[in-house]
Amino acid sequence: MRPNIRVFQVMLIREHALYFATSPKKQVYAQLLDNPAVEILGMKGNISVRMSGDVAFDVPEEIQKEIYETNSILSDLYPTYDAMVYCRLDVKSIDYYDLTTRPPHLEHYDL
Repeated sequence: MRPNIRVFQVMLIREHALYFATSPKKQVYAQLLDNPAVEILGMKGNISVRMSGDVAFDVPEEIQKEIYETNSILSDLYPTYDAMVYCRLDVKSIDYYDLTTRPPHLEHYDL
């Protein structure tokens, strides 16, 4: 299967973990179960940050409820907090790119 790019809203950040949610009916959920290795890219202006790691699905119930209650769009899409699958990306490495400098600046971090 070819890799796919997906748009996800990071709903919570704790230490070296990013949390997001999806529907258990979506193809992306099955793909993450099959291959939990992912990369996320964020960009603002000439600065980009790439994070990579593995997705885990063992998000505690209190964090699931916090995510659901603090992201108002979720209640418009899902009737209850437990209608979704919650994911945690444990970030293992970060690449920081600054394209405003000449030459461009790159920093790599292994966590």
